[in-house]
Amino acid sequence: MRIIIDCDPGNGVPGANIDDGLALALAIAAPQLSLELISIVAGNTPVETGYAVASDLIQRLGAAVPVRQGAARALREAPEPWRDRLDRSVDRCGLRELWARTPAPPPRPAGKPLAPQAIGELICDNPGAITLVATGPLTNVAIALQLYPELVRAVNEIVIMGGTFHVPGYIKDTNFGLDPEAAHAVLTSGAPITLVPMDVTTRTQLRHTDLDRLSAVENDLSRYLEQTLRPWIAYSMQTRGLPGCWIHDALTIAWLLDPSLTTVVEDYVDVSLDGLTRGMTCRYGREGLRLEVGIPEPRGAKVRILQSIDNDRLLALIEGYIHSYI
Repeated sequence: MRIIIDCDPGNGVPGANIDDGLALALAIAAPQLSLELISIVAGNTPVETGYAVASDLIQRLGAAVPVRQGAARALREAPEPWRDRLDRSVDRCGLRELWARTPAPPPRPAGKPLAPQAIGELICDNPGAITLVATGPLTNVAIALQLYPELVRAVNEIVIMGGTFHVPGYIKDTNFGLDPEAAHAVLTSGAPITLVPMDVTTRTQLRHTDLDRLSAVENDLSRYLEQTLRPWIAYSMQTRGLPGCWIHDALTIAWLLDPSLTTVVEDYVDVSLDGLTRGMTCRYGREGLRLEVGIPEPRGAKVRILQSIDNDRLLALIEGYIHSYI
């Protein structure tokens, strides 16, 4: 399977989530996947930081995968409140020292913001052959759809980590909340979409003991994950009261490798653009609504939505591919 991963990785960055990096590692380790492009969007990290993280991983592995820098901010949403939340929380919590022994990704010369063009050209030049996996805000994907309208029919599938329906404490998630207009444009585009929402990803869990097993076999990928995942697990335990950390984005790649890991339903999905609910994800297939007054007809096409996950099988799958990496 030929894939693009559009992401916002933060491995090695104090306070930044590591799930994009784990998704990249799994995609690189799986021989049945051909990772043909990594595109970077601002989200979990600023776009320059994500570009440095992905470039560092590819250089460490000697992999021949192009990395392209993309959108530095959302289509309309103001970036400052999000950057304050995402980039400075580690210092407000006083937990930067957790990364004291983790080498930071070296800065890279700023790449040109060509990710949307690279995404559109690769998909449209290979109709039906490319699956696009989006694990950050959907800004790059929305711009690619604007530049290449034929992408809707040319893409094999778009697999999106984003959205939340019934997760306590979340009206919206970071990926859709940071750029609601982009999420709305992609979800209602009519492209074939599989959604991996927080409702299922918050049922994943990676503990220190799981990472011990993951890194028991030494290779370049396991060493990288040991270095960069360990502090985030500790950070997540202290700030979220979890026994480990969620691995949201890794589920997108794991599902491609083994769809039987999850159950799936279909529904129409959109994102609110106004008021208190701005950035909130809505399921609104009319046949499932008990009250539809004032609710418009669905736009786009039905979206497949992952519902459940066997976490033990998920971890075993990740471990197997990372251990077999050469």
